[in-house]
Amino acid sequence: MLKSYEAMVENGQVKWITEQPDVKSARVIVTILEETPPPTKRRTPPALIAGKGKTLGDIVGSIVPEEDWECLK
Repeated sequence: MLKSYEAMVENGQVKWITEQPDVKSARVIVTILEETPPPTKRRTPPALIAGKGKTLGDIVGSIVPEEDWECLK
């Protein structure tokens, strides 16, 4: 059975992030993950349209009456 463990490699040394596997010797496959940049700040709308949106009607209910639903017949 394959098990996954998370570790960092610093100066050629393995530092376990999660639990350390309980093995004396094992064959391993190492996959190097590229560092991902932190997410950028939240996008904001242009000042010309900010705060001008309107919700018309019920945003949870159906637009079409239940009597017209083909899938329920």
